[in-house]
Amino acid sequence: ENGLVPIVEPEILMDGTHTIEKSAEITEKVLAVVFKALEDHLVMLEGILLKPNMVLPGNDCPTKASAQEIATYTVRTLRRTVPPSVPGIMFLSGGQGEEEASVNLDAMNRLPVRKPWSLSFSYGRALQHSCIRTWEGKPENLKAAQEVLMARAKANSKATLGKYEGNGAAGEAGNKLFEKNYTY
Repeated sequence: ENGLVPIVEPEILMDGTHTIEKSAEITEKVLAVVFKALEDHLVMLEGILLKPNMVLPGNDCPTKASAQEIATYTVRTLRRTVPPSVPGIMFLSGGQGEEEASVNLDAMNRLPVRKPWSLSFSYGRALQHSCIRTWEGKPENLKAAQEVLMARAKANSKATLGKYEGNGAAGEAGNKLFEKNYTY
């Protein structure tokens, strides 16, 4: 009616020792409640964008998950809860490193299962961190910073298509961006 696109952003944080299985369970419960509330309020799902977390183990979990496991749990959780009428799911990086977030998004888009929505990114830290570090506010670093930002944008564009080969981990891109008790 007013030409606005509701951006729905439920996020399960990486803080803690929870397993990927527990993260999937909680993410599924949260998304089910979110979509019930959207239905109750007569929100036209065809007009929203969902900005959830990827299903990840807690940052302090002793068992790390592979990109394939993250992709499998995330897409399975979405298939169980997100109606196909939702056009796009734009993932938060949630403290993942730039390269890690790109590789995980790519793995989701490569999964050979039906995904009725576009799976893309809405990263903040995982898109611009290495760019900001390269720039350091110095005019002489501007061109190099722009090149770094373009490299990250291209990596994520390819990941959205399931065609990223994972070659962008040089420098800052390979670093974790997790901050305990991070607040927005």
